[in-house]
Amino acid sequence: MRLRLETKCLHLEEDGVGCDHSGAISFPIYQTATFAHKAVGEGTGYDYSRLQNPTREQLEKIVAGLEYGVDALAFSSGMAAIATLMELFHPGDHVIVDEDLYGGSVRLFSHISEKNGILFSRVNCSKEDITGYIKEETKAVFIETPTNPMMNVTDIAAIAKITRERGLLFIVDNTFLSPYFQNPLELGANLVVHSGTKYLGGHNDTLAGFLVTNDQVLSEELRFLIKTNGAGLSPFDSWLILRGIKTLAIRMERIEKNAKCIAKWLERQELVTKVIYPGLPSHPGYEIMQRQSRGFGGMVTFEVESEEMARSILKNIKLIQFAESLGGTETLMTYPITQTHAEVPEELLSKNGITNRILRLSTGIEAIEDLIGELDRVFQLALSCRKDS
Repeated sequence: MRLRLETKCLHLEEDGVGCDHSGAISFPIYQTATFAHKAVGEGTGYDYSRLQNPTREQLEKIVAGLEYGVDALAFSSGMAAIATLMELFHPGDHVIVDEDLYGGSVRLFSHISEKNGILFSRVNCSKEDITGYIKEETKAVFIETPTNPMMNVTDIAAIAKITRERGLLFIVDNTFLSPYFQNPLELGANLVVHSGTKYLGGHNDTLAGFLVTNDQVLSEELRFLIKTNGAGLSPFDSWLILRGIKTLAIRMERIEKNAKCIAKWLERQELVTKVIYPGLPSHPGYEIMQRQSRGFGGMVTFEVESEEMARSILKNIKLIQFAESLGGTETLMTYPITQTHAEVPEELLSKNGITNRILRLSTGIEAIEDLIGELDRVFQLALSCRKDS
């Protein structure tokens, strides 16, 4: 029987609970660096926690199940996952990447991967036909959907058709929607990336990253890389993410509900010049989202009329906190131009519309009345400052 996602957040579809036979409801933390052997050739299946640990293995099985993959690998951060992923490529290889990506990914590609001889083409994959960018050296396509922070939506199945026909690797960063709302492997992707720090962990208390694949050969290649570079997630952090995933379904439902209400409220505000949320019918990717996702997520990007207004809002918020990251139980507001995308080249920022008037909101699970009340308070303060100037 194929379990529903809500149940898969709590239980493996296979019989039993992996290596633990104590009957513990909360999977144990195997806080050990190494494992003893009875004799030569007689082990427990575990040797050294850099290679594998029972707690990390349990987490990986849960995440693989949520994404309908054959394997998932848990890393010390989302960037550790992407950095390991890039080791699949060789000098001279070419990768097509979406032009609107998380700033950390842009930094990795620009300063590390390019140094290592990998070539990139940056494309608006939500609007442009990528076939014109495919070369003999092209090995992969890497996208986010929705993108960070401008919430562009790419048709995953359409890109998958192109990459499948040409034998290219198709990688989708699914952080913004989580496996609860979207499953790229089911739509034709080969690899899914997650910053587990965000919705999977869900409590802003630990870092993690994941690569999930439905290809056994890719799984073996990535397993070799993770044991070699030592970027695997620790037992305790694995347990924290396991605990977070237990409430993924109910958190995502509440977070999305709050995001929809806030997006609609923002559309009515005098200070706001643009609201970008894929759950609004006005969003150009709304119909694609309806087709490929089960929900619209909790990320809302909006633009205000001036830099001064943006800074006033960030200075005065209290209940909503001015902080990087996203996907936790608390609502956070981010200023991409100085935070998540501070090191992105200015010409790329300008092309993507990331200005000093753009704010990014990650909705949490607070009462919507309190969140709207907080936004109304800081907007009124900003309006007062405008009238006084």
